[in-house]
Amino acid sequence: MLAPVVLFVYNRPNHTLRTLEALEKNEGSLETILYVYADGLKTTATEEQKLAHKKVKEVLLQKKWCKEIHITESETNLGLAKSVVKGVTEVVERHGKVIVLEDDIVTSNTFLSFMNASLEKYEKEETVSCISGYIYPIKNINIDSFFIKGADCWGWSTWARAWKKLNLDAAYLYSEIISKNLSYDFNFNETYPYTLMLNAQKENKINSWAICWYASAYLENMYALYPSKSLVWNIGVDGSGIHSGTSDVWGEKTENFMPALPNVVEENFLAKSEISKFFLSLKTTNKTNNIFSKIKNLLKWFLK
Repeated sequence: MLAPVVLFVYNRPNHTLRTLEALEKNEGSLETILYVYADGLKTTATEEQKLAHKKVKEVLLQKKWCKEIHITESETNLGLAKSVVKGVTEVVERHGKVIVLEDDIVTSNTFLSFMNASLEKYEKEETVSCISGYIYPIKNINIDSFFIKGADCWGWSTWARAWKKLNLDAAYLYSEIISKNLSYDFNFNETYPYTLMLNAQKENKINSWAICWYASAYLENMYALYPSKSLVWNIGVDGSGIHSGTSDVWGEKTENFMPALPNVVEENFLAKSEISKFFLSLKTTNKTNNIFSKIKNLLKWFLK
């Protein structure tokens, strides 16, 4: 049984189309059930936004895209965070496992194969939180895939057993990170402000399911599996999304790459170091614009 895919959409028809077209090209798509959660319009939506929202529905109905498609439309605007938590919970409880996409995640042709192979291999590994299709454009990694402590959110999959570990109490999560002196490691050697984001969530300044997902898995000593080359491309960092900025530093997907899977679940410290170097580079690249502009663009993606 292949894992079902859950896709979250709102009002970006062109992005949604590219996401669905790429998904359809994956081996196994014709044997995969697709669940779509379409968020409702905001009460302040403009006529242009209403038209875009309508066009998304038209894109969804162009064809089956997968083995079958089930569309759930919200009558009100839930926002991405509530929509994701609701949709993932409903689908994973029904099927035991789930592959998660948003309307701007374009997958490689091996994405579904990697997800399903990994979900099967680590199904009973209690220390594995999720499988990530995305990896930052890092260097000096000579293995196909590796584990990093925590969880991730750009083209990913998980099981019911792991999703049950999600704790949306940001105050508790923040307190645990601070009291146990985990901030340095949690922040990838102080190269990325995850603790700051968690504190902002605690104070209701942001609404992010993703930072709570990462912190929950991290505190449970669980690990996410990553490919050494990205199997997804986030086309949303083009300024079109509500939470997105504009950036070109996050890399693109790699076609025809099917990573071998590690037999031992343990953190790869070299890979974590390379990710830290990438985060650090965001602060020093393109100083003429703004020394923190690129890191802020990624922050906008997590602050959902």
